Amino acid sequence: MPYTLVTPVIDRSVRGLCARAYEGHPHGCPNYGCSWRCPPKAPHLEEFYDLTKPTYAIYSAFPLGEHVAAMRARHPDWSLRQLTCVLYWQGAARKRLRGEIAKFRAEHPEVDWLIETTPEAMGCNVTATMKAVGVVLPWPPTEVVYHVALTGHPASKER
Repeated sequence: MPYTLVTPVIDRSVRGLCARAYEGHPHGCPNYGCSWRCPPKAPHLEEFYDLTKPTYAIYSAFPLGEHVAAMRARHPDWSLRQLTCVLYWQGAARKRLRGEIAKFRAEHPEVDWLIETTPEAMGCNVTATMKAVGVVLPWPPTEVVYHVALTGHPASKER
């Protein structure tokens, strides 16, 4: 099933992951602070969604292990870092998620769903949220990469 009803696990500390240094980015994600969808500008989950109404996780799985094997066959001299580089697979993985989102919208046309593809920027612990519904997100991913979006009803403007 590409979507499931969830109770989002709110943990504002996950917003700090965006500022964590990683290889080639000593100050964290270069988008940090540049967009309303990224911390610290991103709204908190409960400011964006009405969490008293149904909230769904829409997700897709990309076969990273298969991708690495195919790349290794084409480029036997490449390092593991080159073989797993997001530039070569992330577009296809995001396309899969967009396809699952389109299916969800088609199956649930009764609501104008708010869909967010970076819920961790709003303080949602995606790993814990998905684990609670039986979907384990491996970290670091080696065989499968999951992309997860949250969808729900907009928060009341009166808040």
